Amino acid sequence: MAKKNKPQNRTSQRLIPQKEYLLLEDFAGIEIESGENIKPIDQVNGFQIRPGFYEINGASALPDGVNFTLITYSGTSCELLLFHRKAQVPYARIPFPDNYRVGNVYSMFVFGLKADEFEYAYSIEGPYDPSKGLLFDKEKYLLDPYAKAVTGQSEWGKQLAGGAFYKARVVHNNFHWEIPKRKNTVSKLQDCIIYEMHVRGFTRHESSGVKHPGTFEGIREKIPYLLDLGINAVELMPVFEFDETRNMRTVNGRQLLDYWGYNPVCFFAPNTSYASEQEYNREGTELKNLIKDLHKNGIKVILDVVFNHTAEGNEEGPFFSFKGFDNNIYYMLTPDGKYYNFSGCGNTLNCNHPMVRDMILNCLRYWTTSYHIDGFRFDLASILGRSEDSSPMRRPPLLERLAYDPILYSTDLIAEAWDAGGLYQVGSFPSWNRWAEWNGKYRDDLRSFLKGDEGLAGAAAMRILGSPDLYPREKRGDNASVNFITCHDGFTLYDLYSYNQKHNEDNGWDNTDGANDNRSWNCGEEGETENPEILRLRRQLIKNACAVLMCSRGTPMFLAGDEFGNTQFGNNNPYCQDNEISWLNWEQLPENQEIFEFFKFMIHFRKDHTILRKDTSPSSAGFPFFSLHGTAPWQKEYDGDTRTIGVMFAGREEDGREDILYLGVNAYWEQVTLELPRLPQGFCWVPVLDTSRGKAALIQGDEMLDQNIYVMNPRSVCIYIGKKL
Repeated sequence: MAKKNKPQNRTSQRLIPQKEYLLLEDFAGIEIESGENIKPIDQVNGFQIRPGFYEINGASALPDGVNFTLITYSGTSCELLLFHRKAQVPYARIPFPDNYRVGNVYSMFVFGLKADEFEYAYSIEGPYDPSKGLLFDKEKYLLDPYAKAVTGQSEWGKQLAGGAFYKARVVHNNFHWEIPKRKNTVSKLQDCIIYEMHVRGFTRHESSGVKHPGTFEGIREKIPYLLDLGINAVELMPVFEFDETRNMRTVNGRQLLDYWGYNPVCFFAPNTSYASEQEYNREGTELKNLIKDLHKNGIKVILDVVFNHTAEGNEEGPFFSFKGFDNNIYYMLTPDGKYYNFSGCGNTLNCNHPMVRDMILNCLRYWTTSYHIDGFRFDLASILGRSEDSSPMRRPPLLERLAYDPILYSTDLIAEAWDAGGLYQVGSFPSWNRWAEWNGKYRDDLRSFLKGDEGLAGAAAMRILGSPDLYPREKRGDNASVNFITCHDGFTLYDLYSYNQKHNEDNGWDNTDGANDNRSWNCGEEGETENPEILRLRRQLIKNACAVLMCSRGTPMFLAGDEFGNTQFGNNNPYCQDNEISWLNWEQLPENQEIFEFFKFMIHFRKDHTILRKDTSPSSAGFPFFSLHGTAPWQKEYDGDTRTIGVMFAGREEDGREDILYLGVNAYWEQVTLELPRLPQGFCWVPVLDTSRGKAALIQGDEMLDQNIYVMNPRSVCIYIGKKL
């Protein structure tokens, strides 16, 4: 009987092409066994090496060692520096042999290295000519732009010690997601209710009641709360590794930090100070656990990403990574080598240079495949459409490439369609029917209209209908507009109706920072008050804003804490406030339970009525999918004094149920008599919500309108549904 051959391990017993290592290690996270083709061919400074895998950027652990790949166009030589954990002096320096460079890529495989036994950085030599943007300095220790984990600032608020610098770690990519393949939690952006939150601020206050305040784990502990509220998407403010200690200072007895995190140090690495414990060579595990559990509960995860600048700043800023690899490529420079500043933060990333485009694409692919991220909101996204000479491009190659990339194709791409250089593209951002936009005009028009400004009824109606004047459906589809009245940048919803002016004195800039165009109203007294009538009106206006937001076509987004009246005490730019000004105070939840219950109702109301999100089957009553009205039915034209509008949505659900609802908004300070459209025989209008009724705003029972007439109280919002008798 012939002896059977022993089954062979497919990956260990045959030659493996370099590209297969790329697919296995970087994308699938599968550890592979050594193959006979992986043999050292050189020895440098006591280390056995060979040319590496040029298509794998950054540092990647393989069974026999670690692969290091870096890119520099103008650098003439480079060294790999190895450090013991937390050490400031390298225990080894390994120059890349000249023949290990292919084009502008250096790659070296170092045998015998174990990922959890070292940290690394680079030293690059090259020309120094600041007038041409060339700043090479071999004495600088450089952080790998493709580093998956950054060391040096793992403790929140603790600066790098004198002489210390950033280093990188190799991360094991073997997280178990427990599901055989990816699946979308919510299919369309228009079906999302986005909840914007700051990772630290969400649970840092002692009132949050979590075991791990201010961390990814703290958010995970609050998932039951998010489910109770009803949101199905979270948008996390920056989680890329950033330097919160930049410009650290003390004002009025408070230590101020770069709290928001819009100053990235490394695009591929999660902020280690957001983890509840040290994750040596497992950086990102806590974030992945959070994402996994959010997905299990049907909640999408969107990252606020910052590709418009870095924490290196301008000529006076630090020098730790991009400046030392290719300063004149990574940044937009003036003809004399200075930094363009369209970000307002000192420098501007040169997003449409092919090398930078590749880095951004690789970064987003990495977060999509390794972290299962569902979407990205791009900070100051208009910068991504500027050419290398800073001028706006008609068809920016980066934006087009992201729109059509096959790996990113199921992710949501959301642009903040402006920048600090004056480029404002709301309604005109290059989209290829893929890009959505933060609709800044929705915010501005609704803020003004809801507080009673004249001449805005027509604009407000357009915003409620999904801004078809900005986003024609044939050109932009149904997912173009992300509607918001509040976000991290500006007043909270409570402060919007408590302050006429910003109060940013605690920021230390004599109240000169932050927007002056807030379109807010304090309802009669500035700031905190005990006047019961003013407090009642403020609650009513908060409910008005919530009801209109949840009844608008497009994707609603609101700021965490708005659902229970969180305040920032009038500070509309608390980017530096790592304290009670920015932290959510959960004691306000029971105090403002009335507001919380209203938010919950409106979120579930939106989910229950498909017609608020998209066209359904046509209504059997012959009504259009949506129509505009005034105090009288079918009144489409509004004059400058109009402060009362009605919007009717009509259609049928999949089960054939007729779904007709009417949103009435009275921003006038007096009562108005509203006449609703006549319904088919056998139907009547039933009010389900009236914000002027205080705690009874959510109407119980079946009140029927007599003669389709309803008297709306001053500054109120009402919702009616067409109900079959």
